[in-house]
Amino acid sequence: MELQVLMVDDHAPIIEGYKSILAFNSEGHILKTTEAHSCEMGYNAIINAEDQFDLVFLDLTLPPYLEKNLHSGEDLVSVAKKHHPKAKIVLLTSHSESIILFKVANDKNLDGVLVKSDFRSHDLLEAFDIIVKGGTYFSPTIIKHRKTWEEKSKVLDSYNRQILLLLSQGVKTKNFPAILHLSKSAIDKRKAIIKQMFGIDKGTDEDILNEARKQGLV
Repeated sequence: MELQVLMVDDHAPIIEGYKSILAFNSEGHILKTTEAHSCEMGYNAIINAEDQFDLVFLDLTLPPYLEKNLHSGEDLVSVAKKHHPKAKIVLLTSHSESIILFKVANDKNLDGVLVKSDFRSHDLLEAFDIIVKGGTYFSPTIIKHRKTWEEKSKVLDSYNRQILLLLSQGVKTKNFPAILHLSKSAIDKRKAIIKQMFGIDKGTDEDILNEARKQGLV
């Protein structure tokens, strides 16, 4: 059976590697692959495709397409789902930070999330086989973090996860309101909730960050 596949990664040799590995899939599927190396190329490939894609592989980190407000492979997920509703969509990432994986692993439009440091050739083939047959596949790193996410999901909502991520990226706190579109007082309240969750009575942003690192969240 021939499968129409889109692979979006800014490193062409990586795509060649995926193609070589998946050529040995257990069901003997023949992959007709379209390649793209940026958000813009991926977007154009998605909306201009002559045939419906059966499978879409998206790297999380891609050169952005600012004209369409597309900053990563994650932003292409909804575009792919809209134009290719039956496609199986897989996100691949080099990131292993829990705070980033939490968001993508809970995207209902994804059929799989693979952390690149987790898999070898046979793992990619296993994921491919499961996803093509209608299942979902998540890397061991994601499965490992699930218990932590379940325990902290009520506190670590979207804004609080962004606060931790910004702290880990070294963004100055004075820039948080503009980035998050929240007032300084709202951000301070959220930091207080995060401190309470971490068991920090008093402390600085660095104390929050240190505890987040200890718990594997960033």
